[in-house]
Amino acid sequence: MVPRRHVTRRNLLQATAGAALGAVGFPCIVRSTALGGSGAVPPSERITLGCVGTGPQGTYDMRNFLSQKDCRVAAICDLKAPAREATKKLVDEHYASTDCATYTDYRELIARRDIDAVLIATCDHWHVLVALEAARAGKAIYLEKPMGLSLAEDQALRATCRRYGTIFQFGTQQRSSRDFRFACELVRNGRIGKLHTINVWSPGSTAGGPRNIVSPPGWIDYDMWLGPAPYHPYTPNRESNQWWWFISDYALGYIAGWGVHPLDIALWGGGEAIQCPLTIEGKGVWPTPDGVCDTALNWDLTLKYDSGVTMRYTGDPMPPEWKTRYGRTTSHGTAFEGTDGWVHVDREGINAHPKELLDTQWGPNDNRLYESGNHARNLLDCVKSRKETICPIDAAVQADTLCQISDIAIRLERKLRWDWAGERFVDNDAANRRLTRAMRSPWRL
Repeated sequence: MVPRRHVTRRNLLQATAGAALGAVGFPCIVRSTALGGSGAVPPSERITLGCVGTGPQGTYDMRNFLSQKDCRVAAICDLKAPAREATKKLVDEHYASTDCATYTDYRELIARRDIDAVLIATCDHWHVLVALEAARAGKAIYLEKPMGLSLAEDQALRATCRRYGTIFQFGTQQRSSRDFRFACELVRNGRIGKLHTINVWSPGSTAGGPRNIVSPPGWIDYDMWLGPAPYHPYTPNRESNQWWWFISDYALGYIAGWGVHPLDIALWGGGEAIQCPLTIEGKGVWPTPDGVCDTALNWDLTLKYDSGVTMRYTGDPMPPEWKTRYGRTTSHGTAFEGTDGWVHVDREGINAHPKELLDTQWGPNDNRLYESGNHARNLLDCVKSRKETICPIDAAVQADTLCQISDIAIRLERKLRWDWAGERFVDNDAANRRLTRAMRSPWRL
């Protein structure tokens, strides 16, 4: 483990005092920006960030951190030369400097003693390995969703974060939106009556992808990109977002890659009512074998909880009756139904029946949920306060688990019994075997 260097105002003053004693009789000129003048953030309050994975999602996330004055992006890592070069240019232009360091090996970036936090937005099959390295090095973590490709990976990361006291933020940023929080508060406070149904849907996956084998382009270390995934000869654009997201060696497809967002909101709103044993069954629609993509194109699952709540989880398009009922045509969303009404929320807004629910005013005795206005800002604040983020490791594992057991259920096409407490399927060895994945040597958890 690389010890983490905590920069505090006391450290800074002690270092400055020591330097002054070593230079008695000489004038000392310190720029005002170093002490926080002219609106600059002093080093004692600044968080230094390293970014691993700088594709479209990673760059989007990084821009959110760049907008925070007390955060400095100091280093980036990507296996693709074009992405590295473009991201360094973006960072250097933002700071009007050439200081942003670039890496191809995430371990070198994480080993830097000046890095306080790591943004991880690699391909999914790399998420947990990079996060484990960061946690063991004492770094705070912002991890893009989904977490891992197996429950065993998620459990390993959870155990490591607990051991090292890691400040962890999962990239389910909908929790930092007022509409999603308000919808969940309506449910938690019984405004829709007794919860009995949750309907969840997300975009479906993609089929296709060229299968002809070619040499990897010179701008990528393809063997390192594969990392823990099984070896497969390179096919055109295999590493691009267009295809890898839907190849099961690297991801679970949108049943997890997108579905984790509305499922996370279902968990946030449902609370204890959906944290009990359940049965799950459903079917998937699969791509034909003439392309590289092999994750489910669409799915329709039913989860029945011992609490009496039923959850239905589908891929897009949403069932026609939901469009009529909720007045929505978006490709994603979460709807809660109770004995006295319902509330639906997605990234375009919130709807409810009766409409008066949307005018609810909260009192001092109501159950209010964690409030965050910005997911990146929340991580930075928690790095300073050492408090838990809005989507900490335990919540992340729960959301990820729903994605994984959904994928397993449609692959096996049988009703399964899931025990949340034991994190195992009941009396089903075939399903339990799918809770772990082998990793290509030399990679391991």
